[in-house]
Amino acid sequence: MRTALVIGTGLIGTSAALALAGRGVVVHLADHDPEQARTAAALGAGTDEAPDGPVDLAIIAAPPAHVAGVLADAMRRGAARGYLDVASVKGGPRRELEALGLDLSSYIGTHPMSGREKSGPLAASADLFEGRPWVLTPTRDTDTEVLNLALELVSHCRAVPVVMDADAHDRAVALVSHMPHLMSSMVAARLENAEETAVRLCGQGIRDVTRIAASDPGMWIDILSANPGPVADLLTDVATDLEETVRALRALQSPDEDKRLEGTSGIQGVLRRGNAGQVRVPGKHGAAPRTYEVVAVLIDDQPGQLARIFADAGLAGVNIEDVRIEHATGQQAGLVQLMVEPKAAPVLSAALRERGWAIRQ
Repeated sequence: MRTALVIGTGLIGTSAALALAGRGVVVHLADHDPEQARTAAALGAGTDEAPDGPVDLAIIAAPPAHVAGVLADAMRRGAARGYLDVASVKGGPRRELEALGLDLSSYIGTHPMSGREKSGPLAASADLFEGRPWVLTPTRDTDTEVLNLALELVSHCRAVPVVMDADAHDRAVALVSHMPHLMSSMVAARLENAEETAVRLCGQGIRDVTRIAASDPGMWIDILSANPGPVADLLTDVATDLEETVRALRALQSPDEDKRLEGTSGIQGVLRRGNAGQVRVPGKHGAAPRTYEVVAVLIDDQPGQLARIFADAGLAGVNIEDVRIEHATGQQAGLVQLMVEPKAAPVLSAALRERGWAIRQ
């Protein structure tokens, strides 16, 4: 791939353009908002000047509702040898293109499984997709050349290609992305009118659950409008679980011992099912999940503290597998939770204590 055209310079489009430009591909940028394309160009994602002729690959980074229209326009004017989109829903756009009577041999639907709560070109990063799955949904009609161009894009972005059927993809993202986002929003909505004294008690748990609720509502309306059926089916199942959980909690209030035992059993059931589902979430680099030991370090909220901890861990020969930071309420301090291999935990704890860090047991 020598040339590419990215139509839609938001987070995903600009991130892909940055990755391609960094690998020497000549990238042309287009957007319905010219200012956004100019911003992406200023970031080094390519040029906002139109190409002189057909490019090797056109990447459509428009919302799902607009993918078919943008793709059809690009195909009819012969903008590229191959075309793909990066929308989060795959079945609907393809059916719309088929209804338009277009030759889809030069098209492949794709979806990079990566993103951020922020949108727009200023939130973009060339390494946004690194190590993340990138779904490809070829059909029998897809030209081998187009599939190879898509695989080359995935390689340039350092993502991991995953081939799926389009409708199977839509059911999968409803489960692992779209439904969880709505659940996060519904939990966060409970905080909107909550008393300030209650909100001030928020800890890392509520932050974890509500983090993705900060995403742009307009973007998510586009996504959910393109995949409403599978999401509604999943929420119906969740609603059943909620009803059963409410009944179990009410039973725990009963003066009748048998009903309290029944309530306990119901709560244990949903918690155990949650445990069973959580362990299936892929771990680091998509591998099987692993259990890490936590070394908790108290730090002041000052520049350079994290860098010092990581440097001291490196001197101790310990690899930090993951890290979380819990900020203290009303204090300029926090608790850094360093996740390490169990056998490395005592080594790291001893080394950090020796270097003056306060370790919380």
